[in-house]
Amino acid sequence: MEGHQNRLRTAGVHVQRTPQPPNTDDKPVKRISGPYAEAYPKSPPPPAATTNESAVSDPAPASRTKETTKSQPKSKSRTEAPESKVTHKAQAKSANTKSVEISKTSGDSTSNASDKWYWLMKAEPESRFENGVDVKFSIDDLASRTEPEPWDGIRAYAARNNLRSMKKGELAFFYHSNCKEPGIVGTMEIVQEHSPDLSAHDPKAPYYDASSKPEDPKWSVVHVKFRSKFAQSIGLKELREMGKPGQPLEGMQMLKQSRLSVSRVSPSEWECLMDHVQKQGGEVSNVVG
Repeated sequence: MEGHQNRLRTAGVHVQRTPQPPNTDDKPVKRISGPYAEAYPKSPPPPAATTNESAVSDPAPASRTKETTKSQPKSKSRTEAPESKVTHKAQAKSANTKSVEISKTSGDSTSNASDKWYWLMKAEPESRFENGVDVKFSIDDLASRTEPEPWDGIRAYAARNNLRSMKKGELAFFYHSNCKEPGIVGTMEIVQEHSPDLSAHDPKAPYYDASSKPEDPKWSVVHVKFRSKFAQSIGLKELREMGKPGQPLEGMQMLKQSRLSVSRVSPSEWECLMDHVQKQGGEVSNVVG
């Protein structure tokens, strides 16, 4: 399923013979455009009725450690670690508290629910195999697409809930993750709002989830299109410097929840980062209109 890219976002070369439980580690996943691309509706269906599960976010991340996975051929620095096992009831309680904290701490203090949001979405530009499929996906791969690209493979509730909050026309940073030089490399536009992630129902897909049923889908995708690639990326080291106390990115969600593969970016954070891009040579390729 080489042409079927499903979230570049993280694990090893092992085809499982029996359905495995969903990987709740929020890897920087993005993949596919193969057999699922045509199956996705051109216009997203109305949002499904909210269940108790859809309101759940991930439990608070464990402390950061230098992480490796047994399935990876090489030891790589990871930004995400497996979540601890908790009951759905405990997870929901923790997630609800965390959601309130995020709304209070991330972005502008003057922002409210009606404000426009921006986003940051992670993908892996280097080869890594998940369930026997290479999940590599870079900004150049997105730029080569002629149709809206499904941002699928998300298997963590907090990241999925962020996907479901996205509105058509909003912009997102494309972040290269789990690679030698991680950082923000360009921008993309949300062109279709959330719909069910069809790849979750395919046993051969990289992020198959046997617990997600077609009649009751657990996971979602949005469709995106390429907007621009930066002349010079904004590296993770720079982002951390800009996120120190008193600096403009002090409250940035990605820096506070480093394992989150889909995160919010406030208007002021977006403006700050785009100003930085202009100082570093601007956008070398972009789509206008």
